Amino acid sequence: MALTEERVLEALRTVMDPELGKDLVSLGMVDEVRVEGGRVDLLVNLTTPACPLKGQIEADIRRALAPLGAEEVRVRFGGGVRPPERYALPGVKHVVAVASGKGGVGKSTVAANLALALSREGAKVGLLDADLYGPSQAKMFGLEGMRLKVDQDRRILPLEAHGIKVLSIANIVPPGQALAWRGPILHGTLKQFLQDVNWGELDYLVVDLPPGTGDVQLSLSQLTQVSGGVIVTTPQEVALIDAERAADMFRKLQVPVLGVLENMSAFLCPHCGKPTPIFGEGGGRRLAERLKTRFLGEIPLTLALRESGDRGVPVLAQDPEGLEAQAFLKAARELAAALSVQTFLPLPMA
Repeated sequence: MALTEERVLEALRTVMDPELGKDLVSLGMVDEVRVEGGRVDLLVNLTTPACPLKGQIEADIRRALAPLGAEEVRVRFGGGVRPPERYALPGVKHVVAVASGKGGVGKSTVAANLALALSREGAKVGLLDADLYGPSQAKMFGLEGMRLKVDQDRRILPLEAHGIKVLSIANIVPPGQALAWRGPILHGTLKQFLQDVNWGELDYLVVDLPPGTGDVQLSLSQLTQVSGGVIVTTPQEVALIDAERAADMFRKLQVPVLGVLENMSAFLCPHCGKPTPIFGEGGGRRLAERLKTRFLGEIPLTLALRESGDRGVPVLAQDPEGLEAQAFLKAARELAAALSVQTFLPLPMA
């Protein structure tokens, strides 16, 4: 039988998206099919440019088309982040909250590098430093001392570094000034940061939440549609107890828990590279299993991670090929996949 576009499409109906459990044609991912003699040229638009299963999907496509006798199959991937039914904010497809039950687990470092990893995978990303009492993103992105400006409509313009739009209270108040604010003021400030800011077009707005389960977390869920939350923890049992409380908070606020990311999984010796599990082993994975959510991965504890944050250059920008950067890229791909599943197949709320 002759090789035709119709036969190619029919074969592609047997290729399933591994995360969504539906075929590529039904999901509307096959955007272009061209057949010239024995050559097949495909354009497949995935649900996110950070899809972690791109290689598997391409292999499945080639297997499905092999019986048709195609001499050459060329698969191109494209497409941006699929939006939910309604945008979280004007121009912003997804708001992703990064939380921890307690301080000191590296939540802000994780939020900064997850944002950068999503950007490196092809997404448009913003980062909102909602840790109003202890903002650190201005420092981590080398934006200390820079002041925010407004556009012609009097909306705040975020600063930009390494391709990420960054907004932090640290670029408004004088350095070192303590904010003795009660709940209503925190709510009003967060409202302004969400609604009176010219974020432009974003696929993801990553929100670095303060530790704990307080006013900012409540206000965020009231002020916008949060696509999901990421729980950051160390393997230590004390951290896991508080991380579970943070997950419970998300569920009470009807925010899907997209996954658990274990930070400081092991200290890597800068001389010999030997890992030492200072805070224990496997705690993040066990927590993800208890919560019935995705385990996003493990981030090692290294000198490079600490030094990069102090220097104002996230480790993923400082050394994109390094072990730490690769761990964040893997975690970002898992996060993007979880968001795609949540968009197409919403998780039931507990």
